[in-house]
Amino acid sequence: MEFRTLIALAALALIACAPDPPRQRVSAGGTIETPTERVRVEVLNATHIHGLARRATEYLRDRGFDVVASGTVKEQRDSTLIIDRTNHPVWAGRVARAFNGARVQLAPDSSRYVDITVLLGATWRPPAEPFYP
Repeated sequence: MEFRTLIALAALALIACAPDPPRQRVSAGGTIETPTERVRVEVLNATHIHGLARRATEYLRDRGFDVVASGTVKEQRDSTLIIDRTNHPVWAGRVARAFNGARVQLAPDSSRYVDITVLLGATWRPPAEPFYP
């Protein structure tokens, strides 16, 4: 009886110490991609639509991006703009694909703690949230 308890405790210890699996993303083609780098993203709502930055933050986190800041800006935009802050065009392209091919602009800024800034435009609509009755 003690031997079984010891084995069960050892198995639980192994499970508890195992690293978390990497977050996965679904690409536009439907394939699952696992990000290998940590892309720090800032999401800013540039519309009058309340809560849009929060919804975009959830949307990006579900796709494996590390959203470190979100908020609202006074500038109003019709279309979404992706700003590459660290000169990583591949990372900016991944974020742009998540927003249906939004325009990417290079504006390096080493004083910010982010790699990518997303300025949400009024034309972007978040995907429908699941309904759980």
